[in-house]
Amino acid sequence: MIGIGVQTKNVINDNCPGEGFDMLSRAGFSCADFSLNGYLTNTSLYQSKRNDFFDRSVPELERFFAPHKRGAGAAGITIHQMHMPYPVYVPGADSKINEYLWRQVAPKSMAVCAFLECPYIVIHGFKLARFLGSEELEWQETAKFIDSIAPLAKEMGITICMENLYDSVGGHLVEGPCCHAKRAAERMDAINEKYKAEVLGFCFDTGHANLVGIDFETFLATVGSRLKVLHIHDNDGISDLHQIPFTFTKTRENRPSTDWNGFIRGLKKIRFDKVLNFETAPVLTAFPKPMQQEVLGFIANIGRYFWEEIQKA
Repeated sequence: MIGIGVQTKNVINDNCPGEGFDMLSRAGFSCADFSLNGYLTNTSLYQSKRNDFFDRSVPELERFFAPHKRGAGAAGITIHQMHMPYPVYVPGADSKINEYLWRQVAPKSMAVCAFLECPYIVIHGFKLARFLGSEELEWQETAKFIDSIAPLAKEMGITICMENLYDSVGGHLVEGPCCHAKRAAERMDAINEKYKAEVLGFCFDTGHANLVGIDFETFLATVGSRLKVLHIHDNDGISDLHQIPFTFTKTRENRPSTDWNGFIRGLKKIRFDKVLNFETAPVLTAFPKPMQQEVLGFIANIGRYFWEEIQKA
């Protein structure tokens, strides 16, 4: 059976990370999505504010995360992916904060990823199409950022994974970066050919895809083996809620809001054999603390259901 993973956010406590990793293991998870983005949040960055977490040197960051590494290992949890703090570019922000994100946060995130022996790190592409006038120009700026860390990725044996995003225009949600599968595939291939290594892969986010009406099966089939990691979560098709799969319906007849059957068919088509990872951290704050272990176990069971369905002929 392939791995089943979930975010460390709202589970792992920095004061005693081993307890949280034990909790994940008891729930039935074998992998973790390390929430590095929790140490420098997007809500702060969009207000052009930052903390001093990444002012630490790489050795200092390694010492900070050493208990997390030991805790995961002792619990038998593999840190399979992590999320780089995002955005790595804030439109309209002071140049100092964008310089800091690019020159300090990004390379240090790569160093933490390597220290935790994590093979995949997820990034957000730049949301600049409305500012620059086209999606192609937007991609060119994202490609510059990828080029800044791709040599590190090759050296460290890490695959950077770009994620399908949404954007908001006049109160409406629209497609953001990486929502065109064929174009994304061509760009990944070009960058990997440039570096003669698999430095760039894809992260498919089910919630984002549902918000903008992406056809799951077609998208996954087109991306194919370039798909390295998943962000599995559910929503109502209106807001990015990061909830448990199958918890939203479109009708009283309980037709799911999200096309989970298309998701399963798409993964089956490409013979997906990596980790079924859930990005459902907000769920844990909705339930009373005594129920959190049971909730995590329920999410892990959904992962097992997905895997059983993918395996069917």
